[in-house]
Amino acid sequence: MPSVFLYHVVGDLTVGKPEMVEFYETETVESAIRAIGESTECGIPVWKRKSHVGMIENSETRLQRFVGILNSLDIVAFLASTECLEDQDKAIKTPVSQVVVPNTSLLKQVDPATRLIDALEMMKQGVRRLIVPKSMGWKGMSKRFSILYNGKWLKNADTPNSSSNNNLTINTNRPSSSGTSNHNKFCCLSREDVIRFLIGCLGALAPLPLSSISSLGAINSNYNSVEASLPAIEATRKLPEDPSAIAVVEPIPNGQCKIIGEISASRLWKCDYPAAAWALANLSAGQFVMGVEDNVAGRSLPDFAVNSAVDDGNTATGTGSTRLRKFSSRSIGFNPGNSIRIGRSIYRGRCAPLTCKISSSLAAVMAQMLSHRATHVWVIEDHSDDILVGVVGYADILAAVTKQPASLTHVNPPEGFATLV
Repeated sequence: MPSVFLYHVVGDLTVGKPEMVEFYETETVESAIRAIGESTECGIPVWKRKSHVGMIENSETRLQRFVGILNSLDIVAFLASTECLEDQDKAIKTPVSQVVVPNTSLLKQVDPATRLIDALEMMKQGVRRLIVPKSMGWKGMSKRFSILYNGKWLKNADTPNSSSNNNLTINTNRPSSSGTSNHNKFCCLSREDVIRFLIGCLGALAPLPLSSISSLGAINSNYNSVEASLPAIEATRKLPEDPSAIAVVEPIPNGQCKIIGEISASRLWKCDYPAAAWALANLSAGQFVMGVEDNVAGRSLPDFAVNSAVDDGNTATGTGSTRLRKFSSRSIGFNPGNSIRIGRSIYRGRCAPLTCKISSSLAAVMAQMLSHRATHVWVIEDHSDDILVGVVGYADILAAVTKQPASLTHVNPPEGFATLV
């Protein structure tokens, strides 16, 4: 087990993190769209309100108020229903309690003194957010690889041998690292925060970072997909949980599939939600991800109403005007930077999904995800363009970095890395 997991604590990752602001289930979909745009991992935790103002909560009562995590794909799928498309103004005023999928297992509260390895184990088991009390006595990063955390972080009253460095039992009820904690203030750690921390510790994780994702067993072959010729709405009949993404594929004669795009929470993160909902309900999956021109083969696509208060400068006051817009691939974010001008028209091409090869190193995939603020990377074959074999998400990376060295098989280093002798 890499020592960085044993001698670092959750508190090391919270330095500089802003105070968590709860988003309540009584808020509207319109408010959720704004909050998601400012969030990490394209989603926000949703809470029930306190029974009375100023009440003091413990960890158990606080978690009882947690409802679930709402992401951009959930909202677009909701807005794409027939009822919502008929009255978009009413739809975006809907309370998020009618949209979010309840799942209380996605969030846990931990003490700043919780070891990093314990936090990773929780996330491997499905936890996506950790809420951590903001200690008034916090003094910053602990000494690197120090055994002690304010003299008490390895102490565990639940086990007789509290001094053992090999005790990896998860204990979320450790005493606070400071005697003067403000129990009303918390910060929220996401899996992206953990991956960002780990990529700064690649040396301590050696040789895992240079191992291929295939050798580490990090490729998840149980992914969701939809054929490009099918209606895009088919992708949302059963929304995937983790990662929240559906591959759009084209079958080829040998029974395999090529990936041409994706419908995902990360791709729809900061899109024009009403426009994306209209496209999801009216276009094929291939048209949705490849991008559709304002005029296809001389046939103008229908106009539809979009409430500009969702994304214009009058959002805060709610005074945005409603105007008609024509559907364009640009309005839902599928507009790559490189466009090709052909004659008088512009072919925008497809917004290619984020992919890696089977032989790609773990470090390279981690860097891809962080640089693109993505929750996953699609895996394709090494020598066949776009042949989809699986996906790598946050959970797969966390499982890979905590793999015991003895379980790793000897493999050649990924292409592009020289062998040191």
